[in-house]
Amino acid sequence: MGRWICCLCSRVADPLMLLLVLALGCNPSTAATASPSVPHVKPSYSFGRTFLGLDKCNACIGTSICKKFFKEEIRFDTWLSSHLKLPPNSLLSYSGNYTDDAKSWRLVDITRLTSKYQHDRADKHICTSLLKTKTCSLERALRRTQRFQKWLQAKRLTPDLVQGLPSPMLRCPSQRLLDRIVRRYAEVPDAGSIYMDHLTDRDKLRLLYTLAVNSHPILLQIFPDVEGWPFPRYLGSCGRLVVSASTRPLRHFFGSAPEVAADLALQLLAVLRSMATNDLNYFFYFTRVDAGTFGVFSNGHLFIRDASTLGIIDKEEGSQLIDGQQEYKDIFSCLTMDCQSAFVPCDSIREKHNLVMVCQDLLPKLLAGRFLPPVQERIDAFLQRCAHGLGDDRGANEAMEELAEILKPLRSCDSRFAYRYPDCRYSDKY
Repeated sequence: MGRWICCLCSRVADPLMLLLVLALGCNPSTAATASPSVPHVKPSYSFGRTFLGLDKCNACIGTSICKKFFKEEIRFDTWLSSHLKLPPNSLLSYSGNYTDDAKSWRLVDITRLTSKYQHDRADKHICTSLLKTKTCSLERALRRTQRFQKWLQAKRLTPDLVQGLPSPMLRCPSQRLLDRIVRRYAEVPDAGSIYMDHLTDRDKLRLLYTLAVNSHPILLQIFPDVEGWPFPRYLGSCGRLVVSASTRPLRHFFGSAPEVAADLALQLLAVLRSMATNDLNYFFYFTRVDAGTFGVFSNGHLFIRDASTLGIIDKEEGSQLIDGQQEYKDIFSCLTMDCQSAFVPCDSIREKHNLVMVCQDLLPKLLAGRFLPPVQERIDAFLQRCAHGLGDDRGANEAMEELAEILKPLRSCDSRFAYRYPDCRYSDKY
C-alpha cells in the first residue's frame, strides 16, 4: 500500500502518467522506463462564446463555420505563438489561417461587421428601447418587433420588409435583387427558391440582423467570386465573426513601384466598369471609399475588400420603394448608425459617380509622383479634372478609357503579377 501511495503522489500532476502507472502495476522503475514513449498532449485552444458572439445568437450572422473554429481548422495568427492566447476581442479584424485537410493552410480575414463597442451599444439600445431594461434576451426582444412579425408571416422577401434598413444595398431595392438574396443566402441549406419556406424563424432573424448591421457578407454570398464578381470568397460565419479570403488593403500599396501602381490603377478601372456594366444589369455604386475599400490578393489581383458601402440599382427593374417607404424607421434602422441619416435618392446616382469618388480619394495616393514628367503631368491633369466631376458631358467609360490609355504602356509583365503571368507574354491584351 505504501508503494501505491508513493507512486500515486509522485505522478498526481500528470493524469496520463497515472493511467500508465496503473497499467504497469505501479512499479516506479517500470514507469520511469516507459515515460519517454508517452505522447505529448497538445495544448487546447479555448474559445469563449462571448469572443465569437455566439452568446448573442440568434441576433448574430450565422453558425456555418463554427465547427472549423472549435476543431482548430481556423487559427488566428497569434495562436502560432507559445502562449496560445486569443487576440483582443476589441479589434475589428484579424488575420487567420484556414485548412480543409490539416496539412495545407491558406490566409483568411476574420472580421466583425462593426466594432465590439458598437455591437455592445446596439445590444444595449435594443434592450432599453424595446424592453426598458439594461440587459435582456436580444432574440426575444427582436422577435416581438412589428417588422420581424411581418418577416415570420411572409412567404417572400419583398421591398416593404426591408424598408428603412440602413444598408446602402437596400436603399433602392428591386424584387429581383431581394429574390437573389433569399436564393443565395449561404447560412442555410441551398433550396434554390425565391420563397422563404426553407428559412426557419432563427434563419430569418439572422438574415434580418445581418442586413440591419452590415450587408457585406450578404453581398459576398449573392455575388460570389467564382462567378467573376470582384469580391473575396465568403467562407462562413460564426456568431458575429465573418471569415473570407484574405486580401491586403490597397493602402499598403501607396508608394509602390511605378509598374505596380499602374497595374493596380488599371485593375481599379476594370472593377469600376464591371460595377456599371455586367450581365445581370445591376449598377453598383459606392456611398464612400477609403484606403481599405479595395484589397489585393497575394497573386496581385485587386478586389473590393469592403462591400459594406455599396449600393445597388437594378437597371432592369428599377427601385420598388417609394420615398415614403425609404423614410420608415424602427429599431433595425438604428443598430449601428444614427437614425437620422438621410437616404441618397436613387435617381440622383450617375454612372460617373464611382469614378469621381475614386479620383478624389484613391487614385492620387496611388499614382502621384510615380512617373516621369510628361506622363505624370497627363495623369495629374486627368485626376484634377475627374475629381471635379469631369467638367464635361463625356460619360464615365470614355473618361476611364482616357486614363487607361495613359497607364497601359507603364505596366510590366513579370511574375510579380501572378494573376496574369505568364498569359501576358503571349497576349496583345497586356
